[in-house]
Amino acid sequence: MTPLITAPALQALMASGERLLLCDCRFDLADPAHGEADHLAWHIPGAVYLHLDRDLSGAKTGTNGRHPLPERDAFARRMGELGLNDDLPVVAYDASGGMYAARLWWMLRWIGHPLVQVLDGGLAAWTAAGGALQAGPVAPNLPASLSLRPPLQTLLAFDEVLAGLGRPDRLIVDARAADRFRGENETLDPVGGHIPGAANRCFRDNLQPDGRFKPPAQLQAEWQAVAGARAPAELVQQCGSGVTACHNLLALAAAGLDGAALYAGSWSEWCSRDNAPVAVGG
Repeated sequence: MTPLITAPALQALMASGERLLLCDCRFDLADPAHGEADHLAWHIPGAVYLHLDRDLSGAKTGTNGRHPLPERDAFARRMGELGLNDDLPVVAYDASGGMYAARLWWMLRWIGHPLVQVLDGGLAAWTAAGGALQAGPVAPNLPASLSLRPPLQTLLAFDEVLAGLGRPDRLIVDARAADRFRGENETLDPVGGHIPGAANRCFRDNLQPDGRFKPPAQLQAEWQAVAGARAPAELVQQCGSGVTACHNLLALAAAGLDGAALYAGSWSEWCSRDNAPVAVGG
């Protein structure tokens, strides 16, 4: 299954009557209630809402980052409660260029569910293609059973990232904006800077001006320029809290370069650890 689906293709899929689970992942880091309020005001018909903090994150300990992953079995149970079973395709969307929908895409693959796509261009592309919108609460789906299967994505923990620093066969790629990477204008985490040796590829560089992803060939060329001679499996994606790093992983998959790992704790975990070195500047 290709990782992205266009708005016309989604419209055709819905018109065909094929069953799928639509997931609205809209969120605002500055106002955590805003995405859910927007969902109640307008959403693609039938879409369920997933909240970044409640549904796509686990408990915070103070040293595991701002959006730690939940346990795999807990997340599988939650998706089953929303009606997802092993054979049901999922389409995730948001209104932020895919930055939150990509987190759900990655997490579903992490628990072994391959039938997941992100709506390319999100709600803007949907409405531009004449897609219908619906207001109000969505009737809940019947709960289903979702199997926990071997991961289809690679996850690295803090100790694994720390131990790999300086290895020639590993490149950490930071998805944050360039100023935060350099240690400037940091407003979300208590320490500015980046993991030593990391490269910077802001997730927004994966997108065209209209919010859709760049064509696969362009993404492939740009990402190969970042990676150099390294294979995708030698890349580790991170960001501030493990959310926009998934956008880079989605872009790699769209470019046919799947296989990179995620450091989910990302900078918010890294900068909380006493034994983690910090670099600043370009």
